Amino acid sequence: MKKPLVGILMGSESDLQVMEKAGEVLREMGILYEMEIRSAHRLPEKTAHYAKTARRRGIQVLIAGAGMAAHLAGVLASHTTLPVIGIPLKSGALNGADALYSTVQMPPGVPVATVGIDGAKNAAYLACEILSIKYPEITRKLERFRSRMRRSLEKRSKAIKKGSS
Repeated sequence: MKKPLVGILMGSESDLQVMEKAGEVLREMGILYEMEIRSAHRLPEKTAHYAKTARRRGIQVLIAGAGMAAHLAGVLASHTTLPVIGIPLKSGALNGADALYSTVQMPPGVPVATVGIDGAKNAAYLACEILSIKYPEITRKLERFRSRMRRSLEKRSKAIKKGSS
């Protein structure tokens, strides 16, 4: 993979701290990505252009994080048929609940897969799972990750059980 396969987009620079977690997961999996600020409200033309040109640039999955009104993922999804994963970000008076509803409640025909509030890591893992359909090496990396996760949990469980006896 010599070109980015995933586009990570955020509504503003204040979202970077959460969105970088998606980049960390993708780097661990060896998946190239690009990360940009694209606002549904402040940069609507550039946001639409990004979505419309993503496929021909080699992007295969989009991850979009936004808080409050959280229209970024939906705007992207309305301009592409690529899979779009929305991350509602914790912000504003409702601590991300408004972003969650805005991201998950899409009209029929314009789906956005939605993860939990500030769920950038899960968005990246979901992107990996989508890509694993086409790339067997990603499947193997995901299987190894899950195996390590299970072993770690079993080890911690044994330590807790031993300490409670």
